[in-house]
Amino acid sequence: MTGTNALNPLLERIDERTQALTDQAAMVRAQIEELSARLGELDEHLEHLRITRKTVLTLAGKPDTAQTRVSSPVHELPEHPAYQQIMTLFADTGGPLRARDLCLALDLPIVPKNTEGIRSKLKRLVSRGILTEIEPGLFTQPRP
Repeated sequence: MTGTNALNPLLERIDERTQALTDQAAMVRAQIEELSARLGELDEHLEHLRITRKTVLTLAGKPDTAQTRVSSPVHELPEHPAYQQIMTLFADTGGPLRARDLCLALDLPIVPKNTEGIRSKLKRLVSRGILTEIEPGLFTQPRP
């Protein structure tokens, strides 16, 4: 018993530290979720502005030169191996996918950090003309 009693203060300190770190981790996860939601809102607003710009220019009968410059196909896959994995999954499925679908296929936990990271990569592939976004959040390979 004497040995156990001597360990009690140490175990209590470990338990206190564990609880403090658990609380901090929960706070950071909540912040990540808030930031991910805010990022999604900002991306949606940006997409609405792009659509509005394109519509106004179309109605005015003018080409959207800024949009053409931004979205002109580069067709070069970024060097990071995640992009190759994403393209392999698109080739294997042959259909449209969402960021969540790719997380599942890549065995990534479905958490905002992962889905937003994949969504960001998908948007980059769209900007390079490698993929298309057929509706918000739904990506596919362009048809020839």
